[in-house]
Amino acid sequence: MTSNGTSAAAERSARIDWVDYAKGICIVMVVMMHSVLGVEKAAGDTGFMHAFVMFAQPFRMPDFFLISGLFLSVVIDRDWRTYLDRKVVHFAYFYVLWMTIQFGFKAPGFAAEHGWRHVGFLYLESLVEPFGTLWFIYLLPIFFVVTKLSRGIPSLAIWLTAAALEMAHVATGWTVVDEFCARFVYFYSGYLFASYVFALSDRSREKPVLALIGLALWALINGAVVKADYGDWPLISLVLGFAGAGAIIVMGTLLARMQWLNFLRYCGEHSIVIYLAFFLPMAVTRTLLLKTGVIADIGLMSLIVTVAGVAGAVVIWRLALALRADFLFERPDAFWIAPKKAAPVLQPAE
Repeated sequence: MTSNGTSAAAERSARIDWVDYAKGICIVMVVMMHSVLGVEKAAGDTGFMHAFVMFAQPFRMPDFFLISGLFLSVVIDRDWRTYLDRKVVHFAYFYVLWMTIQFGFKAPGFAAEHGWRHVGFLYLESLVEPFGTLWFIYLLPIFFVVTKLSRGIPSLAIWLTAAALEMAHVATGWTVVDEFCARFVYFYSGYLFASYVFALSDRSREKPVLALIGLALWALINGAVVKADYGDWPLISLVLGFAGAGAIIVMGTLLARMQWLNFLRYCGEHSIVIYLAFFLPMAVTRTLLLKTGVIADIGLMSLIVTVAGVAGAVVIWRLALALRADFLFERPDAFWIAPKKAAPVLQPAE
């Protein structure tokens, strides 16, 4: 391979690194949100971690969806059978499986409150109303299908419509509709503006000092807007979403450049594994800490629950592989509708 070829390969590797770092930051923020708010709700008080959750609220999910659309151009031209297999059946399998698992843990509580007949209704309802923390992987296949179906429509018209839907702050009470309106613009932007996203990463890697200055300014502005409670205002929410997504991309690039905090890269590589399984160690740890009273500080308790959620999900995954329960994290052959070309990678985008 020529030196130029080696350089290009190294660059591609670096780009993969920063994507994993960015996804790692996102998934940790997602676990943090559920952990902190869950502890605070149960305890009836807030702790120091609450500020971190509120700071991340404008960009936590926008960045996740933007990255999920980043590599769509590579696969969008596939035939419909292959495309649906990789982008719909894949996520549908894990949604139904893990929805059933989560539901199983919560069913006794539902039954005690409303009766077992109502439990059956709730389970069926979960097929149309995303259950608990799993709405992200419920919505992704919809985004993939809508994007492929709309290829004949001018991209600018789609983007402007998606941006308008985000700013409208649609609230029907149906998660699918509300989150589609709130998030599709970020997913579609990842697909449409992928070259600009990679250019931002390249520029940040080349000029780290300027990148750090930009991050500092962004943090000050984002924090001030959130503190002033303007983050949910139309247009401001859209701007904060994109600004925060850009900031996470820059952070991921700088961390990849320095090879710091490699646990974030690991979390990014296994982001969907963590997303699927964190609910159990999170809930168990929260219950134990609250009942025993070993930790009195709400903020410290929230931090411990967050760490337990992330680490516990990885442990569950490793145990599943060791016990040959691979079906929990790898789609069995029986659930493929198109031929495999390689072992599947459980991540939100190719």
